[in-house]
Amino acid sequence: RRSDYTTIRWESASPIQHGSSAGKEAIPPETLAPLIGDAQGGLIAAVDGRIVHNELDESIRKQGVIFTDLDTAVREHGELVRRNLMTKAVKPDEGKFASLHAALWTHGIFVYVPRNKVVELPLHSVFYNTRSGMSLGHVVIVLEEGAQLTLLQEYLSAEGQDHMSYVGMTELVVGANANLRYVALQDWARNVYDFRHERARVAQDGQLDWIIGTMGAHFTKQFAEIEIDGSGAWARMSGLFFADADQFMDHDTQQNHNAPHTTSDLLFKGALKDSARTVWQGMIKAMPGAQKTNGFQANRNLLLSRDSRADSIPGLEILTDDLRCTHAATVSRLEDEPVFYLESRGLPKSESERLLVLGFFDPIMQRIPFAEVRDRLGAHIEQKLAHVAELA
Repeated sequence: RRSDYTTIRWESASPIQHGSSAGKEAIPPETLAPLIGDAQGGLIAAVDGRIVHNELDESIRKQGVIFTDLDTAVREHGELVRRNLMTKAVKPDEGKFASLHAALWTHGIFVYVPRNKVVELPLHSVFYNTRSGMSLGHVVIVLEEGAQLTLLQEYLSAEGQDHMSYVGMTELVVGANANLRYVALQDWARNVYDFRHERARVAQDGQLDWIIGTMGAHFTKQFAEIEIDGSGAWARMSGLFFADADQFMDHDTQQNHNAPHTTSDLLFKGALKDSARTVWQGMIKAMPGAQKTNGFQANRNLLLSRDSRADSIPGLEILTDDLRCTHAATVSRLEDEPVFYLESRGLPKSESERLLVLGFFDPIMQRIPFAEVRDRLGAHIEQKLAHVAELA
């Protein structure tokens, strides 16, 4: 209802073929840099749907961890893939984009951490596009009981004029007492239409820390859902987005409590400038029997121009009793008082506004566990702020 699909040129959205000659060198080198100092647990990079780099630290491999492209996983770990691919999290019949993806997916990664194994070093996956057409990437992460993992997934593309679309799916399966930290950052070029259906399942006493960053693409529609299936499970979803020019970003989030004594916490913060528009629609649902649920969601939006617009639609669906579920939403401009305070200390107005916007995003930025990635994201925010028009 709020997302206009009529501008999509479906006739030019045929799946990208794997014949691309672009290799790893097409990806900006800073994107492939180690996440912590000189250490990298593993790196998979795909360019135009073709895997151009695939490595995993030998000490991690010896733990029985699988970190590979989806084609290889299907060949070498067929039964494990069959049990987890589009069966536990997102299923093919859940919507038109899920069905399209299931029929035509072009590439992906498969990550599996055995029971009680702790992956100390973070893993890193990059999907990078250089060509027009449709790319359909898939992410599957499975943690068995007691396992621990941190993974960064990035979506990027080269600047171009031709229509490009991405139809992706992400499935996160967090076992009992397992702990997953998943960071997904999207910075597509402005000729990209981005559609993603993503869902996590968290079992008893499991923990999920899911961080979402949206900076690029002309049009973004993302479904991000958490199914909290076991007693004692905890899940946090943190989102950051910045829309400028004529960008449109639509995030639809779900926190579904399917068991008692569960906790979910969601915070999405976004800034808008120029004629950008964003939509955030969130729902906390407590199913029958999910007593002692503690669910919270908040969406904060900062308008940096007269013509930008943010729609914020929180929601609760409570089908049980003896719980605590709350929500909050704000759409506002920068307040005059803190701007004046900084100006009174000698800062120009533009610098005062820049610092306040960076401070607005800082609670989410600090949840990203990689300093180099925070620096890259911060630089992009500053770039978007460089030409902010005079505020209303």
